[in-house]
Amino acid sequence: MIEVKENIIDKAVRFVAPVHAAKRFRARAFMAYAGAYAGASYSRRPTKQWVTTRGDADSDIIDDLPTLRERSRDLCRNAPIAIGAVSTALTNTIGTGLKLQSRIDREYLRITDEQADAWESSVEREFRLWAESVECDAARSLTFALIQELAFRQVLENGDVFALTPRFRRGKWPYMLKLQLVEADRVCNENNAANKDGLIEGIEKNDNGEATAYHILQQHPGSDWVTKKMFRWVKVPAYGTATGLRNVIHLYRMIRPGQSRGVPYLAPVIEPLKQLDRYTEAELMAAVLASMFTVFIETESGDTDFDVSGMGEETGAETSDTDMKLASGAIVGLAKGQKIQTANPGRPNTAFDPFVTAILQQIGAALEIPYEIIVRHFSASYSASRAALLEAWRFFRGRRAWMAANFCQPVYEIFLYEAVAAGRIAAPGYFADPMIQKAYQGSLWVGDAPGYIDPAKDITAAKERMDAGVSTLDEETTLITGGDMEQNIPRIRKERKLLKEIGLWIPKETKPKAPAQGGTEE
Repeated sequence: MIEVKENIIDKAVRFVAPVHAAKRFRARAFMAYAGAYAGASYSRRPTKQWVTTRGDADSDIIDDLPTLRERSRDLCRNAPIAIGAVSTALTNTIGTGLKLQSRIDREYLRITDEQADAWESSVEREFRLWAESVECDAARSLTFALIQELAFRQVLENGDVFALTPRFRRGKWPYMLKLQLVEADRVCNENNAANKDGLIEGIEKNDNGEATAYHILQQHPGSDWVTKKMFRWVKVPAYGTATGLRNVIHLYRMIRPGQSRGVPYLAPVIEPLKQLDRYTEAELMAAVLASMFTVFIETESGDTDFDVSGMGEETGAETSDTDMKLASGAIVGLAKGQKIQTANPGRPNTAFDPFVTAILQQIGAALEIPYEIIVRHFSASYSASRAALLEAWRFFRGRRAWMAANFCQPVYEIFLYEAVAAGRIAAPGYFADPMIQKAYQGSLWVGDAPGYIDPAKDITAAKERMDAGVSTLDEETTLITGGDMEQNIPRIRKERKLLKEIGLWIPKETKPKAPAQGGTEE
């Protein structure tokens, strides 16, 4: 009930013009009712059956997570559109791996550009030694680039993944840091105990909401060869006691404050993806059935043993068959008195493509990937296709920055700590002052360049940006090819020198500037 009280103006109008006052009061009452949110109403027919909850982040997520993970993984195995969406996000975000470019704070460290360049080159060389070898993997299977790919795929499919950072010596390898990925299902409460305050789905938290320890099942709960009696949990502290470095990196996207676990990327569109997959399969089967034309022959004697010059030998279909199936070009004999009626399935369905396109556009909007990118089909104009690519690239660039900040950079900081402590990298004051440590840890993480529809136009635009001073050669190199300008310069110098010596490259002559009006050319 909405109460509308009569104010002083209403009383004055009622005293002078009662009829007008009544109309005014009704209008005010109507406006008061109309001002309420219709979306919160339980009396309106469209929202009467809309049941919602008001739980916190974990209450709304945790109970549904096992089913969401299972269905997400199933879609990523069997549904083409789901596989395409996840693979597109993975390929454009990680690609061949995010690569380190050291960018230390030269001003704060008070070192010259030459000293800074030499230090950055040395660190990048040491990091490549570790990252480009399988020695960085505890299982000795993956390089750091492949670990990035696997970790991000797990985040997309399962919602989160855990990266352990054990440190142990292996032969004469100079670095002890190793990475070990743990699937989301393995982090759970010991003996499947119920969640409680301070312990949510295998994650212990303090009063500030900070994760302090992780309970990790040593075997996957879905292992066929492991019984529940053999399950064993290991409690891993979140940070090392002596060094303060991370023992566990929990990689997931937080969409609500207090959220403990991540949600699969496909979670908002699991139902439409499954329904679309079923619809596509049904349409495909209908089209296959429509392509199977079977001939029925009726004889006067009812004898089905007739000679049709070998036709139908591939199928040998008869009325006495117990396995009744349609087949391509099949001939079936009918007994006397039997009739056949044909049905036109109306396939292929002309409405199939526009309907699927409309659903995919909604799915693309939810996944932040334009429809054209998901299906890899660019039938519109250059401007429209480029707009779709740019919109998708905003999403990929955001996810790349998230991956760099939450996974690559923490791993690099642990690596740098060990490199400095072992004496392989010289960093005066690194352990004495957090600001000095932060100055040395500065970095950029560069990935593969985005694709282009018309490279010539993009190269021209890059030159114009540099001429206008809104971009640098380093930024354009990263954007266009994904390379490193500083590493390219020695190679370019060497190549041009070689080509010039054999007469295959001639430097372009610089055009003289036109003299100003009224002036003379020097």
